[in-house]
Amino acid sequence: MKFATKAVRAGISPDPTTGAIVPPIYQTATYTLEEVGKDKGFDYTRSSNPTRAVLEANLATIEGGKYGIAFASGMSTVDAILRLLSAGDHVISSDDVYGGVSRLFNQILSRYQLTFTYVDTSNPENVVAAIQPNTKLIWVETPTNPLLKITDLEAVSKIAKAHNLWLGVDSTFATPYLLQPLKWEVDFVVHSTTKYLSGHNQIIGGIVITNEQDLFERLKFIQKSIGAVPSPFDCWLTLLGVKTLPLRMERHSSNGMAVAQFLESHPKVARVIYPGLASHPQHEIAKCQMQAFSGMISFELKGDIEAGIRLMNNVKLCSLAESLGAVETMITHPASMTHASVPRETRLQRGLTDSLVRLSVGIEDIEDIIADLAQALEKV
Repeated sequence: MKFATKAVRAGISPDPTTGAIVPPIYQTATYTLEEVGKDKGFDYTRSSNPTRAVLEANLATIEGGKYGIAFASGMSTVDAILRLLSAGDHVISSDDVYGGVSRLFNQILSRYQLTFTYVDTSNPENVVAAIQPNTKLIWVETPTNPLLKITDLEAVSKIAKAHNLWLGVDSTFATPYLLQPLKWEVDFVVHSTTKYLSGHNQIIGGIVITNEQDLFERLKFIQKSIGAVPSPFDCWLTLLGVKTLPLRMERHSSNGMAVAQFLESHPKVARVIYPGLASHPQHEIAKCQMQAFSGMISFELKGDIEAGIRLMNNVKLCSLAESLGAVETMITHPASMTHASVPRETRLQRGLTDSLVRLSVGIEDIEDIIADLAQALEKV
């Protein structure tokens, strides 16, 4: 089956009791067993739930994987993967990662004797140079949040395999429609289902997908033991969102390209970061890896931080909001919002300046989006 068919159909079959074409919401905590030692695979919703099982199968299939394990948030998904490690293990991470990930790594997991080295993974040589005898995991975002760096997954996967390391890829910005990291034999693919997969600013959730049965079984045990699982209703809403994922991602990507080109030509904009532009440092790699370039754009205005604040305070259609990947266009100031927990000196070293603006381009009419940005730029 082609991708759009999988998005609508994969893992989904008519309800055996009623024939309902939409999977039911099994909003139950527990299940009656036929007799001691005999059940139908469901005993307690923390362990498993029919609605969640459909979502896990659906997302695994569209990602091109065998196994999906759903969690209550993107961050609980990342935390579950890191629980596969032991005290004393070392992790190499993309330097430009979501602020919540660096907060988890630096302020929580480091207390349990895990160590982290941050490098620009868009240069594979940096990854090789960071490997230590106790390294166990390479953690990559591509595109990264918010600087939209692109990592060559083929190159980094070869490095991971040569050194017997796990490779995890957060592909939230790309979605399975635009990028499928498992093609390069990575060990884990992670998505915040809060974002493009559900796509409508309705739920919080996460998913990890793998092809390796041993990792699947270990992560399922962690899922059951920790209990950070999505509700059946949230799973159901995510399934509804996934059905339109291909249509939405095409619109996000076409709108994103149009907005990026508009911003790049605007006299008040100093720099635009968008993988679809020829000016992006990893544009050629992005073209090879990705089907299109999504709706995420970062840009800097000429002037200081006040210029960015004026822009964000004067948009009317675009929503000032600390999220991304939904049908609505949203604008964010990473330094004071999504990455506020990252020390300023560290942010600046990585290129995340005080004047950086992140834009999640929605699926509204492109003329309306550009008109809103144009009127706001006039007031900068």
